[in-house]
Amino acid sequence: MLLAGAAATGCVIRPQAACAQQATTKRIGVLMGIAENDREGQSRIDAFKQGLKELGWIEGRNIHIDLRFAAGEPEQIRAHAAELVALAPDAILANTTPVVATLQRATQTIPIVFVLVVDPLGRGFVASLARPGANITGFRNFEFSMAGKWLQTLKQVAPRLTHVAAIFNPQTAPFGDQFVRQIEIAAPGFGVETTTISVSDAGDFDPAVAVFAARGGGGLIVLPDAFNTNHRELLISLAAKYRLPAIYPFRFFADSGGLISDGIDSADLITRSAGYIDRILKGAKPADLPVQGPTKFETVINLKTAKALGLDVPSELLAIADEVIE
Repeated sequence: MLLAGAAATGCVIRPQAACAQQATTKRIGVLMGIAENDREGQSRIDAFKQGLKELGWIEGRNIHIDLRFAAGEPEQIRAHAAELVALAPDAILANTTPVVATLQRATQTIPIVFVLVVDPLGRGFVASLARPGANITGFRNFEFSMAGKWLQTLKQVAPRLTHVAAIFNPQTAPFGDQFVRQIEIAAPGFGVETTTISVSDAGDFDPAVAVFAARGGGGLIVLPDAFNTNHRELLISLAAKYRLPAIYPFRFFADSGGLISDGIDSADLITRSAGYIDRILKGAKPADLPVQGPTKFETVINLKTAKALGLDVPSELLAIADEVIE
């Protein structure tokens, strides 16, 4: 009878400490909106695990992590969200706006911590930033006012700029128009005209950018958008092909050959998100955890790309850059 009882708990030949450890193991779901083979995706997972480790959560010891990568595809996001919810984890880490929107529809009970999400209040993910109010909280990335700074920085790098296009996918970045509005407000002060390049498929990028580039004097502002992130190599190659100076929201764009990135330290936000997971696993409610914003920002300039475009980056901009790629 003792053996039967032990077998029922799965602890037939394990020491008592191991049985106690098994009983307290927590389960965490993670749904990333980018591809599994994307170096940035792996970097984000590494930062998250490191953050958990620093708080005493070790995979295989006291936590189990179920990882899913959706590569920005809506069908994959829905399928993976359903899988994770069915596993009934103690908490879910959600990366990108489309992922959070899908998980919100899938569960109103499992705690969700989002990270690198734009406008969680406007998207209806939380009731307020101070008191989220339901099962979702987390870490937002950009204020819309950042768009004016992107235009300013791009104009510094390319002073002959006369036209700028903000590029995004309205389906994956439904907040894009609010960034565009800030660019439009700032544009007269920099003597530039603005337009929007809306895409819904990877095949839309080349013809749309080609038409814009034909006007001359153009530059691109690539908005924070999971679709842009998943197609960044294509965007960067098109900027080079049509000789368009472009500014991007994350450093991995500049690392991949983009001219300049001006934005937040995404690794820092990912690491901080582990702190909210830790608090939830210890009994905190997402409803009581205020939404937090970024505290670390970084500018990266790719001088190789600047030289290829015939641009001389001002010394004052180089002086404040966090990294210069030569």
